[in-house]
Amino acid sequence: MKKNKWILIIAAALLLRRSARKPLTMLSKNFALEEFTRSKTANQKGISNQPGPAELANLAALVQNVLQPLRDAVGFPINITSGYRSPQLNAAIGGANNSQHLKGQAADLVSQDNAKLFNYIMQNLPFDQLIWEAGNDDQPEWVHVSYKPSFNRKQVLRYYPGQGYQDI
Repeated sequence: MKKNKWILIIAAALLLRRSARKPLTMLSKNFALEEFTRSKTANQKGISNQPGPAELANLAALVQNVLQPLRDAVGFPINITSGYRSPQLNAAIGGANNSQHLKGQAADLVSQDNAKLFNYIMQNLPFDQLIWEAGNDDQPEWVHVSYKPSFNRKQVLRYYPGQGYQDI
């Protein structure tokens, strides 16, 4: 009987914790704003990583034009490992001064099949920049994609650690 009592107490505590969570701000059916703004470094250093109106509009455009169509096509979850970066966060992690992450125009993606993400984007979707990041010839470690409202370059690169970027 004591075991059942503890199970009920734990279950109730988990339900209370879940109901106390702030609702997510959905940018599409599969992507929430919070996925693009979460950062361990920002939390540890007390850095605000909240986008302004222009950055929010860019994130919405990235999701609507690239990420949600990609998710619909591949049929499996896509995780955002880096999305929007405030100037303070970008400096703290040593990001490029002209990074499209600063504008809310870029995201780094990981999934069960990163090569499939990369190839689908390259062949089917609009993008400004697409990068096969590290990894090997079969799978990138992650995929970087950016999108601008206009004048997308369709630049495709591969990043080799210690060697830099090469056009594909």
